[in-house]
Amino acid sequence: MNELMTDDTICAPNDLFLVSPHPTHHRIMHLTTDADALVGFIQDARDIDLQNLEYVPFMRHHLANLLIQRLGDGFAKALIELVKDRRHGGFTLGLQGLSDDPADFVKFGTAVGHILGPANHDAMSGTYYARFLVKHTDDSDSYLRQAYRLFTMHTDGTFVSEATDWLLMMKFAETNAIGGESRFLHIDDWQDRDVYVNQPFGTTPFLYKAPGSKNVTEKVQRPIFFQSDFGLSISFIDQFVQPANREEGAFLRSLSESMEASSGTKEVVLPVGDLVVLNNYFYLHGRAPFERNEALHRELMRQRGMFS
Repeated sequence: MNELMTDDTICAPNDLFLVSPHPTHHRIMHLTTDADALVGFIQDARDIDLQNLEYVPFMRHHLANLLIQRLGDGFAKALIELVKDRRHGGFTLGLQGLSDDPADFVKFGTAVGHILGPANHDAMSGTYYARFLVKHTDDSDSYLRQAYRLFTMHTDGTFVSEATDWLLMMKFAETNAIGGESRFLHIDDWQDRDVYVNQPFGTTPFLYKAPGSKNVTEKVQRPIFFQSDFGLSISFIDQFVQPANREEGAFLRSLSESMEASSGTKEVVLPVGDLVVLNNYFYLHGRAPFERNEALHRELMRQRGMFS
């Protein structure tokens, strides 16, 4: 697999997929797949309805197997190793305009995610994935749907005890949208990282509580920096961390501002029908603000899960 990561453009042995450097991000990779194989997957999955996927967990893994049957075991290995390899830690991939059916988007994203491992329960939606809109008006209690403000850098799963190893976001639709680029920060590219790691608060457990819209009453304590199977890792979101005093508050504010200002924080445009997967242990993500437009419309799907 190391050869796969070091060549500029690599063709799989079976010619069914191509792994190339992402055009605007120096770490994540982009996969292009054989169009006939994708059409075959869409046809293979046509009789699987979304309620069946929501109610029957093994059907999600069945979708992953259908995609692997079309693209090969090497495709599955490439996805897993790209996300686990700290040099990259993520990839983009899409349906290449072969369908605009939201059901096909859910099935494709589910197949990709379940090649990595089972999805977490998403309490906001009540199932294993969430679809949500970003538009001109919003009355939510978090930044997720607020179009005209910076969605600050964070990791997912901070306020639940269940492990969140990977994050998948897929764009379903977008009109009248200028701005709103995805923003990614690999912590090895964050020039101030060790300044915060080496402060006492860097490894102090902080309390996390979610707002009402997340449908999570659990309270979790976890440090910002910790060691995982992937080395130095991070867990942080500014909206839900609860400092106990002014000193902790000052540390958290400084840390968040440093992330936002880091030259390692890069913007990535995700086309409709494309998805991005990131390793949640060493990537932070956020979103740039949109330009104001009363007709703004974007729909996204989120899945989060664990490695098998």
